Amino acid sequence: MNAFEPRIIAFCCYYCAYSAADLAGSMRLQYPANIRMIELPCSGKIEHNMLLTAFEEGADGVYVAGCMEGDCHFLKGNVRARKRVEYVKKLLDELGIGGDRLEMYNLSSSMGPRFAEIAREMTERIRALGPSPLNKASTRIKKDGERA
Repeated sequence: MNAFEPRIIAFCCYYCAYSAADLAGSMRLQYPANIRMIELPCSGKIEHNMLLTAFEEGADGVYVAGCMEGDCHFLKGNVRARKRVEYVKKLLDELGIGGDRLEMYNLSSSMGPRFAEIAREMTERIRALGPSPLNKASTRIKKDGERA
């Protein structure tokens, strides 16, 4: 039996979180390879539907990483992002998917080690939760690429 390896999407602010991820790479810090990053100009650009679509498309976990509170390059983008994440967490709980599969983090560009730590934390959290209920119920892809 194969061990469950979660699929995790990280929506990262270009100025801080994405730079922290770049720094983690430059420092050769190890973090799980199952994290897929999507660069955003600002975490405030995250929308409810983007978070929900990530789960619909097969993510087992999702996190949004933005600038430190009070330090957003677009003034209050990270505050807007946090409110949207909190709303979707409640929605995921109501839908039976689990709000614990979604999280918001704040990083500065110099926090490469923290970025790697967050990636490990999220991977362990999602591993403990198991596959997303959407993935269990969804159609599977056959080897030839057709839907089962």
